[in-house]
Amino acid sequence: MTDLLKIDGLTIQTGGKSLVADLSLSIAGGERLGLIGESGSGKSLTALAAIGLLPDALKASGSVLLDGKQVVGARDRDLVPLRGTTAATVFQEPLTALDPLVKIGRQVGEAVKRRAKRDGRATDKASIAKEVLALLDQVALPDPQRIIDAWPHEISGGQRQRAAIAMALACKPKLLIADEPTTALDVTTQAEILALLARLVRERDMALLFISHDLPVVAGAVDRVVVMQHGRIVESGPVSDVFRQPHHPYTQSLVAAARAFDDALEIAG
Repeated sequence: MTDLLKIDGLTIQTGGKSLVADLSLSIAGGERLGLIGESGSGKSLTALAAIGLLPDALKASGSVLLDGKQVVGARDRDLVPLRGTTAATVFQEPLTALDPLVKIGRQVGEAVKRRAKRDGRATDKASIAKEVLALLDQVALPDPQRIIDAWPHEISGGQRQRAAIAMALACKPKLLIADEPTTALDVTTQAEILALLARLVRERDMALLFISHDLPVVAGAVDRVVVMQHGRIVESGPVSDVFRQPHHPYTQSLVAAARAFDDALEIAG
């Protein structure tokens, strides 16, 4: 199976300090990969490097092939066609990812219109509105017509995240990058968003790069996992193997902490 994302020897530096060092991983079409590690381990930087959105102060070297096109060193205008069409991202906090001055329907509609133009499909107001409504319904937003006319601050955190997912889906990406998509949400809403992502990835046969520090969340969302510590990969493999028999001390500590938390919940229950 052809790799949709192939990273070889990625290093990200700033001021002579390496934030990510000699990282290599790949994701094939339709595959679900988890990238886990504590805050500051380089997970989100790796995701930003994959789509060419690293801040100017950070310098990347190595190779990042996204759908066969080199990202490292490429001009931004050459990467724009890949964003959305090949890869789309759902960020941790939708309130900051969404434009607070634009209503939800218009924001989703802009993504729909851009993809429709690329596909040579109709971009009239009625066609776009119909697709926006269908997308909001697909991500299980209640009363989608009300959501269309709402400002981001007028809906809940879970609803904002669903709207952000709808925007990503509007682009019809081959790869969905979910960067801590449930961290800012309550436990019940987290479960709903995870179930939604699992269903959409399956139905659309998308590849998934799921970034999180929460092992139980990752275990239910991916097939294969990569563990990062201090900017380096310390362990990788099928999620069941890594979590049942972790080899690296860092992975062992993560698994032990997750099990202790589960045990505490059972006792409390």
